[in-house]
Amino acid sequence: MKHLLSVLALLLTPLAALAETAKPNIVFILADDIGYGDLGCYGATKIKTPVLDRFAKEGRRFTDAHSPAAVCTPTRYAFMTGEYAFRKQGTGILPGIAGLIVAPGRMTVPGMLKLAGYTTGVVGKWHLGLGTTPTDYNTEIKPGPLEIGFDYAWLLPATGDRTPCVWVENHRVVGLDPKDPIKLDYSVQRGEPRSFVNGIPRIGEQVGGKAALWKDDEICDVLAGKAVTFIEKNKDKPFFLYLATHDIHVPRVPNARFKGQSQAGVRGDCVQSFDWTVGQVLAALDRLKLTDNTLVIVTSDNGGVLDNNGPDKEHGIGSPEANNGHLHNGMLRGGKGSPFEGGTRVPFLARWPGHIPQGDSAALICHVDMLASFAALTGQKLPDTAGPDSFDVLPALLGGTTGRETLVEHGGVLALRQGTWKLIPPAEGAKAKKNKKRGTGPDAQLYNLANDLGETKNVAAEHPDRVREMTAVLDRIREQGRSRP
Repeated sequence: MKHLLSVLALLLTPLAALAETAKPNIVFILADDIGYGDLGCYGATKIKTPVLDRFAKEGRRFTDAHSPAAVCTPTRYAFMTGEYAFRKQGTGILPGIAGLIVAPGRMTVPGMLKLAGYTTGVVGKWHLGLGTTPTDYNTEIKPGPLEIGFDYAWLLPATGDRTPCVWVENHRVVGLDPKDPIKLDYSVQRGEPRSFVNGIPRIGEQVGGKAALWKDDEICDVLAGKAVTFIEKNKDKPFFLYLATHDIHVPRVPNARFKGQSQAGVRGDCVQSFDWTVGQVLAALDRLKLTDNTLVIVTSDNGGVLDNNGPDKEHGIGSPEANNGHLHNGMLRGGKGSPFEGGTRVPFLARWPGHIPQGDSAALICHVDMLASFAALTGQKLPDTAGPDSFDVLPALLGGTTGRETLVEHGGVLALRQGTWKLIPPAEGAKAKKNKKRGTGPDAQLYNLANDLGETKNVAAEHPDRVREMTAVLDRIREQGRSRP
């Protein structure tokens, strides 16, 4: 009887308390523009991702996981703060001269984990602004990641197709010659003029900083190396590493060893480059005997997009014709920037040996939930004002079947998921005119994803009551300023 009571007590112990005893390291790897169908473990056949395919078998593959938005900056903001980006002005896709958009002093994922005793680091694409607008890259750049909870930062400031094309380490541009200061001009962000950096046209003109320029075909190597170094330096204490890769955002300039290796053009080659990067991190964890005590999550910032390599049209690489029929978002409708499932439903793989069971999960989860989930994992209680849209989905990560009941999908317009139902409300104002590219228009759209994952049949007219109910839920989420109870 005593033994039975002990077993029952263990089963009733909260998952968070069990996780707290292990104090796992946490590695969150965020790809850029990798879609739901881009990995072998999600159905890709013309792109080889052996590292991630093996990783998926060793852990949990989520089939209904979402980025908080269908484009990059809003997703990164929501992941960092636990707040949907539509609630805060100035969280759209940022230029390279934008100041920091996450207010120092507010609760963030790294700040919360520091309170739990973690050493925190970010390596890779930042795109949350640096300093104050317009950013001065010739001096100490503050505030930045170190002011919102990170102990170390190695950054690509904005995107690969936006200036400045330099590395920032903590508060300084790496290798900057003070006699050749960086001057940036974003007066024209779209169209001409654009400056050519490393022979590639970029958004925003850059003059100066020549000695500090990155080499595009070495970005994946640099980021993998910095990530591994961070792990090596902090192997003897709990650490949190946020690795945000440049792959596979434009301009896509894969290292020579990846060129032509996929059957889906330069875009596919860059997916294989991403797979290699993840492999370097996993190999380091194995070598340092950290694998069993490390929660690793691999996902993407939004759905996939098939484009012609951004502003780098002159080089003609990555054209839509070069993908060889590869379906970057699988069977999903839409893609990056879209309110359809292809805009935010992304690959999401999680592994923590001995804690996360192997297999698939259909639980509805989102990157915005990582703040509350990591807090639960480390035995912390979030203040009521923190993470207003972040739900604790740790039970789903650790093998449970229950995730969110509702989720806002932010892609041009705000859509709502409620179970298997998906509502895209009528576009308003100037957006009310039917937009074929985004799939929005003056009429509500309702889809039952249980039998129509491709969102091909609008059943709004058949379920007016459900449309009204879901519209009321979405309005309430907007008006209340929070969705977490």
